[in-house]
Amino acid sequence: MLDMIPRIPVSVDLVVLTVRSQQLSALVWRRDRPPYEGRWALSGGFIKLEEDLPAAAARVLAERAGLPGAPVHLEQLQTYGYPDRDPRQRVVSVAYLGLAPDLPASTEAHMSWQPVAELTEMAFDHRRIMLDGVERARGKLEYTSLGAAFCPPEFTVAELRRVYEIVWGRPLDPRNFHRKVTKTEGFLVPTGRTTTRDGGRPAMLYRRGPAVLLHPPMLRT
Repeated sequence: MLDMIPRIPVSVDLVVLTVRSQQLSALVWRRDRPPYEGRWALSGGFIKLEEDLPAAAARVLAERAGLPGAPVHLEQLQTYGYPDRDPRQRVVSVAYLGLAPDLPASTEAHMSWQPVAELTEMAFDHRRIMLDGVERARGKLEYTSLGAAFCPPEFTVAELRRVYEIVWGRPLDPRNFHRKVTKTEGFLVPTGRTTTRDGGRPAMLYRRGPAVLLHPPMLRT
């Protein structure tokens, strides 16, 4: 009876997003073989028999994406299992979303950061997965403190606002934003230091606070 149960491979695909050169960017690689030769693809890999899903995602991030030890927030995004998503065989993919500050180039030569807006054609269903990840990231910025995950350990309110503007794709009022993020309990913690890297007068440096959920949320509308 067990021989009659179909064996379907399970893979992990990573949507790793960051802000680079004032653009929301994803970590991708250009396929050098069929199918979809020449198209951009997300980093991914098949799950080993002894692995749990989070362990597989961490391994793919380190080995395939080339970001071992990088400060990447990883969370499960969605499962994709429709029959025709891979023309070679039936494959179920568990996608993970990764959010990170501006990271250096991957240690894998074939991986590169590309602006999300320019990834209009991708291999398999990877554009759909990537766009689902982008929408999840936009939503996360509304009600969690993960906006700071795109920032360095210490950052200014202006730098955090630029992250929100880039991810959401629209300008924000600087004064309203400053008031909201500094008045939201546990979101930001002052370091007591200042910087002039934004230009103009010295600006206060903050670090991410202990809050996980934001009350009230930072709504896009």
